[in-house]
Amino acid sequence: MASPERSGRMVTAEGRRLPVGAEVLAGGGVHFRVWAPKRKRVEVVYQASPGAAVKSAELSPEGGGYFSGAVSEARAGTWYRFRLDGGDELFPDPASRFQPQGPHGWSEVVDPGAFAWTDAGWEGVRLERQVIYELHVGTFTREGTWEAAARELPALAELGVTLIEVMPVADFPGRFGWGYDGVNLFAPTRLYGTPDDLRRFVDRAHGLGIGVILDVVYNHLGPAGNYLRAFADDYFTDRYTNEWGEAINFDDRNCGPVREFILANAGYWIDEFHMDGLRLDATQAIHDRSPEHIIAAIVRRAREAAGGRSILIVAENEPQDARLARAPEEGGCGVDALWNDDFHHAAMVALTGRREAYYADYHGTPQELISAVRRGFLYQGQYHRRQRKRRGRSTRGLGPATFIVYLQNHDQIANSLRGERLHALTAPGRYRAATALLLLAPGTPMLFQGQEFAASSPFLFFADHEEAVQEAVRAGRARFLSQFRSLGTPEAQATLPDPGEESFQRSKLDHAERERHAAAYALHRDLLRLRREDPVFAAQGRDGVEGAVLGPEAFVLRFFGETGDDRLLIVNLGRDLDLEVAAEPLLAPPTRAGWKILWSSEEPRYGGSGVPPIETEDGWRLPGHAAVVLAPLRQEG
Repeated sequence: MASPERSGRMVTAEGRRLPVGAEVLAGGGVHFRVWAPKRKRVEVVYQASPGAAVKSAELSPEGGGYFSGAVSEARAGTWYRFRLDGGDELFPDPASRFQPQGPHGWSEVVDPGAFAWTDAGWEGVRLERQVIYELHVGTFTREGTWEAAARELPALAELGVTLIEVMPVADFPGRFGWGYDGVNLFAPTRLYGTPDDLRRFVDRAHGLGIGVILDVVYNHLGPAGNYLRAFADDYFTDRYTNEWGEAINFDDRNCGPVREFILANAGYWIDEFHMDGLRLDATQAIHDRSPEHIIAAIVRRAREAAGGRSILIVAENEPQDARLARAPEEGGCGVDALWNDDFHHAAMVALTGRREAYYADYHGTPQELISAVRRGFLYQGQYHRRQRKRRGRSTRGLGPATFIVYLQNHDQIANSLRGERLHALTAPGRYRAATALLLLAPGTPMLFQGQEFAASSPFLFFADHEEAVQEAVRAGRARFLSQFRSLGTPEAQATLPDPGEESFQRSKLDHAERERHAAAYALHRDLLRLRREDPVFAAQGRDGVEGAVLGPEAFVLRFFGETGDDRLLIVNLGRDLDLEVAAEPLLAPPTRAGWKILWSSEEPRYGGSGVPPIETEDGWRLPGHAAVVLAPLRQEG
């Protein structure tokens, strides 16, 4: 590259949206600001377009390690990088809004105000009555782009999805990946399209009545393409250990600008992309001893960025610390909802019988499933044998919608030998019955992409790194899966799918299966309609639901409606069960009523064999591998 020319006139910044990054000025030019406390001199090197003349301008030191300045010749679309202390290497902007060549290449100036939004009437989303759909943009469609994903939005709206949770999109090296190794936290990855393509996806979703939240990773950065240390060592701390990389510095020396960097990022997605909230990944690895925990600060900043819109902040927390969902004045962080692994683990044991690794402390009993429905977390401070410590905290006072329940998510599908979906791991009737429990019980249900039509494609772990890093990823993945005794055998280890391109391609959905697997799709569509339109199920109040064990693998949930308009959800994951004696008050019908079948998982249109009457003069007969909904049958006289 030829030596850059020195640029001309500098202009004054006005009204910055973010504390760092490149921002287009209303009067012309672009203002650049970067935190680089380990440097004495910072230049912005830029070109109007790829291949154009390369110029540079020196930024002025502000104090506190910041450098800033405005370049009159720069504009939206300008490519730029930073030169540090006069060196030969050029670095991308740590707060770049777009990396058209990936993390190692040039940053591009983006004008977020240029996009024409059509969602002015969108008021945001509230937690109650949401149905979440987790998707990975790169595998959700064959094309793997925002544009292609947007074409599937009407089908999701018709299914009954109200909120999409997008797996991380912060840019990362390589041609594909899950997104949890992002290194450019402000730059939507070029792999799925441009920043405006992402905006169009969100705008289209809002037009169909669907919210969008984004999975963000604030506990570590990826192993390659991370240039933050070139600007400041204080982005990271060795005060804490982190299984995925260096811990981000939220409470150590010089942490103020780091906290502001992350807080700005949280607000950025809400403000500039109209996101309806965030899902915070692995919050147990976000360490902070500050007076205001960084998670509480993230929640506050995100809500400020939303203005009058209602947003949702969801947290993943493996130790199940329910305090995250309590208000700051109660010692919490104010998040709206928490992923509930306990529900998933108990259901998986019930459906597959396997109790390896982190399933070991679950039995999959009817009582576990009832308790997960009624109480959220199963572990709320009891000793956890496998972890050799107490796990969880009390959920008392938290509403049922606080707990996001699922039978599948990206991690749990991939944590198997072949990345198979749950419907391939259990009996069809059991799967249908568990789906009914998921979609009708209190709690906020979440589906993983393709679950609604029993996708035949697996969801495997995949990543694309330079060979040395890729080999370390392979080895690390094998070690992680070896916690499952069956996957730790030499035979299983030898057949683990390689996390390369083949795994990526195999994980792509075929949406034509929506028609080919019509029975599975009808099951999910009808259950979501029942959840949405039936007045009793739509109320979804935990205080209005009680449960009782009926047999070794059978239980009943009673949903109490107004004036005796109750519903029974009977789930039997085992063999046919005859109750000659029904000494369980929850089975009693409302006054002057009997019971009629309102819905059954064994309807032929779902692939079932039909269901005869449940309650007869000879007692109750609960069909095996089935779920049945009963409603009052009013009697005359």
